Amino acid sequence: MLRISDRLSIPLTEIEMQAIRSQGSGGQNVNKVSTAIHLRFDINASSLPEIYKERLLKLKDSRISSEGIIIIKAQRYNSQLKNKDDALNRLREIIKSVTIEMKTRRATRPTKASKVRRLESKAIQGRKKSLRGKVKESLNNS
Repeated sequence: MLRISDRLSIPLTEIEMQAIRSQGSGGQNVNKVSTAIHLRFDINASSLPEIYKERLLKLKDSRISSEGIIIIKAQRYNSQLKNKDDALNRLREIIKSVTIEMKTRRATRPTKASKVRRLESKAIQGRKKSLRGKVKESLNNS
C-alpha cells in the first residue's frame, strides 16, 4: 500500500513499475544494470475518490499524459531500490497536492489607516520626484 494520508492509500497493484537502464554517467555498470524506474499510474482506473481523480486530471503537469496516466521516471540514484522509493514519493506528492482543500478567498476592503499610509507615501514619493526636475534659473542673477 502506498500511504498518501491517514485516510487515503493506494494498493501497489494499481501502480505499474518497470526497471529500465539509466541514462548518463555510470561507467560500465550503466550498460549492465537496470537501475532506473519507470512508474505508470492510471488515474481513471485507480481506486481514488472521484473528486481527486478530477483534480488530478485538471492539473497542468507534464508528467500527466492526455490519457490520464501519470508517468514518472526516477533515475536520481545508482540503486534500483532508492529509485523505486523516489518514484513512489514523487507520486505521493502529486496526489497529496490535490487532496489539500484551498480556502476560498473573500474580498476585503482596505482599512482607513492603510489608505492614509498609502496616500502619504505617494505624496512623499511625488515630492522626491519633483525635486529631480530641471533647476529653474532665478531672475536676480545680475
